[in-house]
Amino acid sequence: MILNFFTRANGDRVEFFVSEVGNDLMVYHHGTPAAGPLHPAILEPALANDLRIVELLRPGYGNSTRQPNRTVADVVVLADELASHLNFERYVTMGSSGGGPHALANVALSPSRCIAGMSLAGVGMFGQPDLDFLAGMGQDNHDEFSAALLGESATREYLEPMAAELKEITGPQIVDVIGSLLPVEDRESLTGEYGDNLAEDFRWSVHTGVDGWIDDDIAFTLPWGFDLGEIKNPVAIWQGATDLMVPLAHGKWLASKIPNAQVNLVEGHGHISIDEIALPNGFAWLKEKFSE
Repeated sequence: MILNFFTRANGDRVEFFVSEVGNDLMVYHHGTPAAGPLHPAILEPALANDLRIVELLRPGYGNSTRQPNRTVADVVVLADELASHLNFERYVTMGSSGGGPHALANVALSPSRCIAGMSLAGVGMFGQPDLDFLAGMGQDNHDEFSAALLGESATREYLEPMAAELKEITGPQIVDVIGSLLPVEDRESLTGEYGDNLAEDFRWSVHTGVDGWIDDDIAFTLPWGFDLGEIKNPVAIWQGATDLMVPLAHGKWLASKIPNAQVNLVEGHGHISIDEIALPNGFAWLKEKFSE
């Protein structure tokens, strides 16, 4: 697994983590703010399915040049340029949590190159009459999105104290820091190596600041920049029934808006524990799309 970057025609820097093997490309859109090194939970099922996984570090994360006022849709041109940089014409995509909308944008807006996508515990659209966005979320999310609705200054004021905690967080501390967002299934998953790896991602995500996190949060409260109903390529939706970060209603809403989506609403799993079933099965499904 390598941290690398490319420079866009306008001079912007785009960083990415990439595995070293795999004959077909999968662009991974990380969560909010779960950017960071790729770990065995995602690398092993990618390797098992001969997928070379590349994590696009969105503008503002790490040393990727910030793009203030970006929309969800703005990530698509970066994903296409990243695939070209790695010499892949076609690719599939997966987005986890806050990365889910970005993966869906990829499928919607680059259908000739992004041939299929997967949303894993991904959020639905804010401000929709048939989705109560905050219902069922833990209190931390209520507070965070209330700040995002007020703009950058309020969001920064809210996130910077959180980032100070995340910069030093260890695996055993995660439950204490984000406990309002964790059902029992997720608490049980965050033991040992898995918790340590997520803590590393949190630390990495904020090591250069909170600009990417801010811009993600604000983008989620605005129009995404594309129509879910116009998605033509295959999409899989995975959502856990006990998720307190992104409740089950979001998965159901996405499933109702995306034509012919493969829908996996999983009982007995939360936001994090769902990885153990969704990653191996979802990656195998994505791999199949290269031969269809």
